[in-house]
Amino acid sequence: MNKSATRYDKIAFIASAHEEAAAARRDLAARYGEVSIDAADVVVALGGDGLMLQALHELRNKATPIYGMNRGSVGFLMNEYRADGLKDRLADAERVVIHPLIMEAVSVDGKKQRASAFNEVSLLRQSYQAAKLRIAVDGKVRLAELICDGILVATPVGSTAYNLSAHGPILPVNAPLLALTPLSAFRPRRWRGALLPDKAEIEIAVLEADKRPVSAVADHFEVRSVATVTVRMDMASSTVMLFDPGHSLDERILAEQFG
Repeated sequence: MNKSATRYDKIAFIASAHEEAAAARRDLAARYGEVSIDAADVVVALGGDGLMLQALHELRNKATPIYGMNRGSVGFLMNEYRADGLKDRLADAERVVIHPLIMEAVSVDGKKQRASAFNEVSLLRQSYQAAKLRIAVDGKVRLAELICDGILVATPVGSTAYNLSAHGPILPVNAPLLALTPLSAFRPRRWRGALLPDKAEIEIAVLEADKRPVSAVADHFEVRSVATVTVRMDMASSTVMLFDPGHSLDERILAEQFG
């Protein structure tokens, strides 16, 4: 929580393609003025969680914080939209530092690709046949064979997205944990996933990769026909988000768990 208010006078606005978001941007820019993202003290994102995810990627490793207001269909990562008193809300906002995952994927043809994810890295079967996966944590095999539709590794921020839909655990935003959640696990039938330290390195090998192809997705970046995927949290990379007091990400995560 903030100990003292910080003034953000130079504001950059970004908005989704929806007219409601575009109209809000025009109104706010007229009220408060607007500068470019490079010149801004803060970026105000107007839309839903998809826009916020895009902004997190675009502003990664920059000191400029992001304050979202919901003008979309889903706004778990957004504050309530109000046009009045924006600068006071920004000054009183609480800061949360977000770290992304790093995915390193090797395809069956040996090509290596790397991508980041603020929500989750997911492995998904590409055909009618279930995937067969082997899971190792910090170099030790923990599950020799998992037959499933896929599996995902979610950050605390991403734990309320795809992970939640897959019946994975909701994590407080500052929890030093990652959620490893299977998608429609067939064998072992009773395995429901694991909570791992955020310093862990997870390696997922695709068994019978030619017969049972699997794709890997880091947020919106997809690699087809992977052989192995390694996932870890990148502590050296970060983005700052701002939330209204009493409407913080931690508070919404608690509300979701008891809702």
